[in-house]
Amino acid sequence: MKRPVFFVLAFLYLSICPAAELVETPYRAQKVVFDFYFNNPQDINSALYWIRSLANPLTEEPYNIPPDFNDIKVLIHGTEIVTLAKKNYPKYKAAVDRMRYWVELGVTFKVCALAAADFDYELADFHDFVEVVPSAITELAHWQLQGYAVIRPQILDKQFATEEIR
Repeated sequence: MKRPVFFVLAFLYLSICPAAELVETPYRAQKVVFDFYFNNPQDINSALYWIRSLANPLTEEPYNIPPDFNDIKVLIHGTEIVTLAKKNYPKYKAAVDRMRYWVELGVTFKVCALAAADFDYELADFHDFVEVVPSAITELAHWQLQGYAVIRPQILDKQFATEEIR
C-alpha cells in the first residue's frame, strides 16, 4: 500500500472510531489495609505510591471525599521495618517523611511485634507515629473480618522507561 493511501485510511479510521470513555465509578469512603512485606527495604518507596493511588482520586472531583473519611492502615512486617527505626532515619528520611505526611491525613502505620523482635527492635526504637501490634497475620485477619479490603502492593523492577514503550 502506498503511503498517501495508508495515511488517508489511518486518518479515516481514527476520525470515525470512538475514543475510550472515562467512567466515574461511584466510589465511597474506603476501608483498606495495605500489607507491606518486602524483600528490600527500599521497596517501601514504591509501595507508598499505592497509598497515593488510592487516596488522591477519592479526594478529587467528582468524589471530594475528605481524607479523614477514609480508614487506611498500613501493616509493615518485612525488611521495610528497618525504615521505621529511628536510628535509620538518615538513610530512609524520604520514606519516613512521606509516611508522616500520610499520618497527618489519617493513615495509620502498624508494625508487627514478631517482625520487630526478629530485628531486635523494641518500642522505643520506632518513630512516634508507629503502632506496634502483636502479629501481622492476626492483624490482617482482624481487619478483614471488620470488612476492610486488603491490598498487597507488588513491587516490580521497572525495566523500561515509559517513553521507550509508549
